[in-house]
Amino acid sequence: MADEVIVDALPYIDHGYDDVGVRESALAMVEEECRRYRPTKNYLDHLPLPASSPFETPLMINEFERIQNRLPMETLSMKRYELPPPPSGKLSEVSAWQESIENSMAQLEHQWVRSLNLELMLDYGTEAWKSYLEVFTAMQAKAQIQLQQLKKDMQDVNWQRKQAQTQAGDKLRALEAHWVLLVSKNYEIETECVELEKVVQAAREQLEKLAPPADNAPTPPLVEQTNGHAAEEESNGNEAMEEDEAETQVQAEAEADENSQSNDGSGNNNEEEKEDEEEKVSNDSS
Repeated sequence: MADEVIVDALPYIDHGYDDVGVRESALAMVEEECRRYRPTKNYLDHLPLPASSPFETPLMINEFERIQNRLPMETLSMKRYELPPPPSGKLSEVSAWQESIENSMAQLEHQWVRSLNLELMLDYGTEAWKSYLEVFTAMQAKAQIQLQQLKKDMQDVNWQRKQAQTQAGDKLRALEAHWVLLVSKNYEIETECVELEKVVQAAREQLEKLAPPADNAPTPPLVEQTNGHAAEEESNGNEAMEEDEAETQVQAEAEADENSQSNDGSGNNNEEEKEDEEEKVSNDSS
């Protein structure tokens, strides 16, 4: 997890990089990071040393030792190009003259080889140069093909990255729009709930004002905080009770009329029965 790199920038869809102050802000952040970072001497100790021994030749090893010992570099020896006579103290020695003769013969052989190489170059140098140029041209063409392939691969990678970022941008915008829609709906629902609570509270206060101030009357059930159906059901129940009372009163009046027609002589009894019926109707209505 520590080696993972989370890339949260989408340069193909992000905007604002060219705005005023963005570059200055980025440079200020880099400077702040460089000022706070204090590298230690051993911050590369966890990395292994490069294995250079397979590439070292004896000449390189000797040169590295000379550099490590801080010795001066040896000058180029020109002795083999010179024809010195024997030293003055060895003019009478045959071996000294023999050494000088061998040196002169080596110089002559070297010059002959040089002239031979010049003649061979004059004869075959042109064709060899042409062959070298053909090989070099083929190598150049092969390198150009490899370069074009690398450029194509880079372009494919950039196109794939652009396509992936474009798809991610479309998805992010769709998710953002959906989030905004959900937030708007939640706000509308909260607003409607607040309005319904106000309506229910107003209806409750109105019912409390319209309720009769009877001492012994049973306490009516509290109106639940619903969508307003409780108040409507209560009003429908009151209307049904009023209709039942009206029907009961009509029936009582009809019975009283029948009793009055059948018993004309007993007026007092009819009046008492009528009073009883009225009292019964009043009790039912209460």
